[in-house]
Amino acid sequence: SLFDEPLAITVQGLSPRQQVTLRTSLQDETGELFQACARYQAGDNGEVDLARCPALPGGSFSGVEPMGLLWALQPQKPFRRLVKRDVQSPFQLQLEVFEGHGEPPGRLLAQAQHERAFLRDGVRRVPVREGRIRATLFLPP
Repeated sequence: SLFDEPLAITVQGLSPRQQVTLRTSLQDETGELFQACARYQAGDNGEVDLARCPALPGGSFSGVEPMGLLWALQPQKPFRRLVKRDVQSPFQLQLEVFEGHGEPPGRLLAQAQHERAFLRDGVRRVPVREGRIRATLFLPP
């Protein structure tokens, strides 16, 4: 998906009312690790849909936050910032689902990887150098 588009996150196949912890991890271009986690309880249908289920207290955020696992990413080392320098390569987002709300997390139930790209397919990147001006022009397909 593109970095500025909403991402729908749903976990299915859980037991009714099962407690789980979701965690996202991302390594930036310098190798710094950023993580966020949230605690949830599955509905009666065994599903956690971040657009409808509130995150419980004790994680990186609480309440209904469909994109919370992305905006709440924090560096593992203090005072680091998540910065993207090369927009031609995507961020690799790791998503994990753990059993329960313990610390450390319980048994790993599921995991997935997702690419968050910055350029739509077909966009051309043109470097601009004119006098003292240094820029990049992005042209749509």
